[in-house]
Amino acid sequence: MLTVWGRANSVNVQKVMWTVGELDIAHVRIDAGGSFGGLDSSEFLARNPSGKIPVIEDDGFVHWESNAIVRYLGAKYGAGSFWPETPEARAETDKWVEWTANGLYPDFITVFWELHRVSESERNMDLVESALTRLNKSFQLAEQMLDGKRFVAGDTLTFGDISFGTNLYRYFNMEIARPSLPGIEAYYASLKERPAYQVHVMVPF
Repeated sequence: MLTVWGRANSVNVQKVMWTVGELDIAHVRIDAGGSFGGLDSSEFLARNPSGKIPVIEDDGFVHWESNAIVRYLGAKYGAGSFWPETPEARAETDKWVEWTANGLYPDFITVFWELHRVSESERNMDLVESALTRLNKSFQLAEQMLDGKRFVAGDTLTFGDISFGTNLYRYFNMEIARPSLPGIEAYYASLKERPAYQVHVMVPF
């Protein structure tokens, strides 16, 4: 049985839980982090010394870092589709994981945190505007990269969609200026039809 520690409204936990849902893995999730606390307990730190969520335990195997967990679950439970068979196909989808983590996400989390986790009187709107400008440019690049594709690596949902697609629910529901992104909007609409995305990503933030 797979156990996942982490709160449902954490975007990093959502990556893991969306994967769990897509691969139909029997599991239990334990609330941790945020208002639930527990990350500084000796029991939790024994599993993840960094004291962050998500953490999983799968038949005695403990793992942490959301993208690493998604890769592990894909390799174990989704071989051949979610986890492509050839190195070339895996590289194509893995590219999106790395680009999202290093290119898009830093600006995304800056905008999200300032607008939704910082009180209005304390917000740094100059920081928001500069990060949003870069974020929108990243999404315009993603629009080009997605051209002609149903999912990030072709016609089938893979682990690369998890890293990128998890951000879209928040991106399209924040009160921010967005460029025209018809391709990404169509892609997002297709994700919203997936039951696992509805359950694990489309939750209040």
